[in-house]
Amino acid sequence: MTEREPIVSVVTPTFNRADYLHHAIESVLAQTVDRFELLVVDDGSTDATPELMERYAGDPRIRYFRQPNQGQSVARNRGIREARGDFVCFLDSDNAWLPDKLAKSLEVFRENPECHVVYGDYIEIDQWGRELGLNRMRRYSGAITPELLKDNFVSMNTTMTRRGCFEVMGGFDEADRLAEDYGLWLRLSTRYCFYYLAEVLGFYRVMEHQISSDKRRRLYANEKILLSFLETYPDSVTSEQRCRGLSHFYLRRARFLASEKSYLEAYRDIGRSIRQDALWPGPWRGAAKVTLRAVIP
Repeated sequence: MTEREPIVSVVTPTFNRADYLHHAIESVLAQTVDRFELLVVDDGSTDATPELMERYAGDPRIRYFRQPNQGQSVARNRGIREARGDFVCFLDSDNAWLPDKLAKSLEVFRENPECHVVYGDYIEIDQWGRELGLNRMRRYSGAITPELLKDNFVSMNTTMTRRGCFEVMGGFDEADRLAEDYGLWLRLSTRYCFYYLAEVLGFYRVMEHQISSDKRRRLYANEKILLSFLETYPDSVTSEQRCRGLSHFYLRRARFLASEKSYLEAYRDIGRSIRQDALWPGPWRGAAKVTLRAVIP
């Protein structure tokens, strides 16, 4: 790689996000490192996205690809294939980074050559850009598969991944249209070392009307992805780790369902949690809390 070639390839899939895409692009251009490329993959937008991208046509750091609408996984995989950098990052078109996101991630790789994926923390913002609060991810580094079974704590928009990982393990499952990153991190975790960087790296935009419905659908999509992963990679964890991971997962979903007053569904998930790991006190305590929530509004 010559000095003129990028070290980092930033992949931004977009679909009808012209109102926010500008902020995502500008946050990449404001990075404190200069050897990067930004690949914007337009997944068939029908809004003003093409006109917006014309404003950046003269910037050699930006490449714009337009394709028929096929979903974010297809768009991200297109970006991975087009990437020329040693490292790949993902930034959704309605999110943004802090200026030192790339620099801090690259420093981790320089200090930890055994590392293949870096992820960190982010601040949630609303649709107007107002800060809602800091979201600190779980502090797991190394071989993280057993912990990933419990929850997808790797925030895609904070990650930086060695490009070779995708060449060996493949990219996103294009059949998944929701929670598609979960399956990717599970697969990569079977072979590669992850590193949690305890730094705020960017902003994640939360649309108020989507919070509840998206979380419910994502949790059920995660179950499908999780069970498929365990079937495909049965030796990735021990039997004990599998049971404990599934027990945690079902209890976590039960808590959310209870918060939505879906008590019957919550009890079913608590039952699933107990069947996976009856000796763990978590689901038993969860059952008591759900009962109290149902009885005492």
